[in-house]
Amino acid sequence: MSSRHDRPDGETDILLVLIGVLYMTIRAVLSLIGLGAALYAAAIPASLGFALEPAPAAYSLDSILDLALARNPAVSSAEGTIDQQRGHQTAAGAYPNPTVTGYMGYGEVRDTGRANIRESLDREKLTEYNVTIGQPLEWPAMRKARQGVADAGLATANAGMSETRLHLTTQVKVAFYDLLLAQRDAALAQQNLDTVESVTRIVKARVKSGEAPQFESIKAEVEVLKAKQQLARADNAVRINRAVVDTMTGGALGPTYVIQGDFMGLSKEVHLDGLIVRMGTQHPSIQRLLKSVEQSDWKIEFERQSRVPSVTVNGSYWREIGREAVQGGLSIPMPLWYRREGEIAASLGAKRHHEAELLRTRNELARAIFQHYQDARTTAELIDVFDKGLLKQAQEALRLAQFSFQQGASSLLDVFDAQRVQRQIQMDYAHARYELSVSLAHLERAVGGTL
Repeated sequence: MSSRHDRPDGETDILLVLIGVLYMTIRAVLSLIGLGAALYAAAIPASLGFALEPAPAAYSLDSILDLALARNPAVSSAEGTIDQQRGHQTAAGAYPNPTVTGYMGYGEVRDTGRANIRESLDREKLTEYNVTIGQPLEWPAMRKARQGVADAGLATANAGMSETRLHLTTQVKVAFYDLLLAQRDAALAQQNLDTVESVTRIVKARVKSGEAPQFESIKAEVEVLKAKQQLARADNAVRINRAVVDTMTGGALGPTYVIQGDFMGLSKEVHLDGLIVRMGTQHPSIQRLLKSVEQSDWKIEFERQSRVPSVTVNGSYWREIGREAVQGGLSIPMPLWYRREGEIAASLGAKRHHEAELLRTRNELARAIFQHYQDARTTAELIDVFDKGLLKQAQEALRLAQFSFQQGASSLLDVFDAQRVQRQIQMDYAHARYELSVSLAHLERAVGGTL
């Protein structure tokens, strides 16, 4: 009986040992798993910090315009011109300074006409001097004309600042749309490359299985190379246009940034007649030239009033041997031989020049408004054609060609043809929107403000 009871006890001990070994093994495995998880968790932040770079800053059109208007050298140059004209205005309002003239010396009487020269010698020696003060008095009409010239010059400079800001705004907008178009082209090129590579993978699988000849794979690789070249050219255009925009902001954007925004659209409320009226009343170039004509009028008046001589009031004190005197007088230049005919003629010629420039500018701005308005309307009609179905039709044709190719119902050439047509339509659509935005930007410059 004892031998039977001993056997189960031995088997139980063995079972307990196996359970213990299994338990220790499980604990060791769990410890290793926990250690590996801890090391992986500790390694994740370092790997992410090394691999991930900070996202480039994104700028909208308004923010880029603000930077350009604040840091572009053209604006600083216009501000310098305003400061210069303010200095001229201060000088025009100043009064002429007086002139003080003085002489001093030693005097002695050589022949007194007296019998006893020795007795009167001390009285006939003296330090002589005289002081003269002269104050010019301007002709009031000439002074008023000079101040009018300076005031009109400051108004011209302020209008020039508005003109500079208008031109810079147009340049920044065009550069922004150039970069936006380059980014769209790069995105389309990347999309085209992804599509071509997906088709190429299908072709290689068919060639490997013997369903398609080797030549199909070669054609697919050629298309991949073409797509990569197009993407490289598009990326290069993005880098070049990014540098152009950065230059206009005085280097405020840096080499790595992106822009966000969309192209402009033509509002139905914009009419040609209203744009021409706005141009004549608000355009900075028109205002600048009007102030230039006004400045020329004041310049002519100044030269004419300058023919009237300015009077200088003089007062003097004299102290000499045997004489002491206080005197006063006037100094008046006499315009007998020359009466500023040359300066008056030059001022008249400058006025004619500014008037002709004003008329030419009005005609050119009116022509620019008509041209850019018609270009915008024509391009807007073309965009409507794309929006009303051409884009969807090209996308649907590409989808059907890819589906037929996957089912074996169409050839590789049909897919690539549909891909090229779809990409070309998308590029034409992007270029049409770009041309509309550029035309509207030039139209705003011709009008003299936003639409």
